[in-house]
Amino acid sequence: MQTKYAKDQPAGFTNRIERVAIVGASGQVGSHMVAALLSTGKHTVTAITRHGGGNTMPEGVKVATVDYDNEDTLVEALRGQQFLAISLSVRAAPDTQSKIIRAAAKAGVPWVMPNCYGTDVRNASLAAENLTGPGVLGGIEAIEKEGVSSWVAMCCSFWYEFSLAMGPGWYGFDFEKRQVTFNDDGKTRINTSTWEQCGRAIKGLLSLKELPDDEADTSPTLSRWRNQPLYISSFLVSQRDMLDSVNRVLGTSDADWKIEHEESQARYKRGMEMLKQGSMLGFGIALYTRTFYPNGDGNFEAKHGLANDALGLPKEDLDEATKRAVGMIKGGFKNPVA
Repeated sequence: MQTKYAKDQPAGFTNRIERVAIVGASGQVGSHMVAALLSTGKHTVTAITRHGGGNTMPEGVKVATVDYDNEDTLVEALRGQQFLAISLSVRAAPDTQSKIIRAAAKAGVPWVMPNCYGTDVRNASLAAENLTGPGVLGGIEAIEKEGVSSWVAMCCSFWYEFSLAMGPGWYGFDFEKRQVTFNDDGKTRINTSTWEQCGRAIKGLLSLKELPDDEADTSPTLSRWRNQPLYISSFLVSQRDMLDSVNRVLGTSDADWKIEHEESQARYKRGMEMLKQGSMLGFGIALYTRTFYPNGDGNFEAKHGLANDALGLPKEDLDEATKRAVGMIKGGFKNPVA
C-alpha cells in the first residue's frame, strides 16, 4: 500500500485521533483503556453499551446504547467515530464481533482494533492450537472483508495479574493451597502484560499523529501499524520468575509451596480432553500450556520486537504487579470462567 501523507489530505484533516468508541468499556481491559484515554484530555470516548447492560461509566465518557440485533443502532452509534476498540467478554455470542465490524464499515469508521489482546496473530499454529485463532483471526478477516476500515491488533499476550489470580489452570498457581504446577522445568519465558500497560498502549498509540506529515517525517505514527499487530509487553517471565516474585511479595520461600512439574505436551493434551468434556478449566490449561511450549512461541518480542519504546511505555516492576494480583485474591476475586 502506498504511504499516505498528511500534506496530501483534504482540507479539514487534523492528523490526530480524537473520537474513540470502545465496546467493553467497563470490562477488564476496556476500563483501563478508558481511564488512560481520558487522562490525555484530547480524546472524546464513547462507550458502546447494549440495552440493559447496567454498567456505570466514569465521568467524561459518552454512552451510546445499542441493540446488537439491530444494525441501525450500531451504525448510528459509530457514525463519526475515528477509532473503534472492541473488547468482548468470552461469554459474548460468537457473532457479536462480526455484527459490530459490519456496522463500523457502514458507519465509515477508518480504524478498528478487533478483539485480540493476546496471542501472536502472525503465528498461525499457535493461534490454532491455543484455541484463540478463530475469534482473533476471524475479527481481522471480517474487517478486511468489509474493505473499509484499517485494523490494528494489540498483541499483549496474557494479562499478568488476571492470569496469576485465576488459579491452577492459568499460570499454574493455587494460592489457597500454596501449590504451583510448572510446565516442564518452569523456566520457559513468555511475554505478559498488565492491564495498566494495555491502557497506556492505546493511549500512546492514539496520541501519535495518524499519518507522517510528509516524506521526510520519520516519527512514529498510527499508520505504522495499519493492518499490522501491535506487540507490547510488560514482562518476559517464566513461572519460576513468577514464583520468585510471589515469594518476595508474600515473604514465603519454595519450602512453603508444593511445586509440581508436568510435561507441557502431556498437560496440553490433558487440557484438551477436559475441554471436550465441557470443562472450562481444560480450556485454560490448553490455552496457557500451549503458549508455554519450550519452542519460543510465547516469546514474541524475540521474533517481532516490541512497540513499547515507540509508544512511550514505561518499564514496570514485576513485584508491584504481583502485589496487585495478590490483592485481587485477598479481595475475593473469583475465576469468571470456572
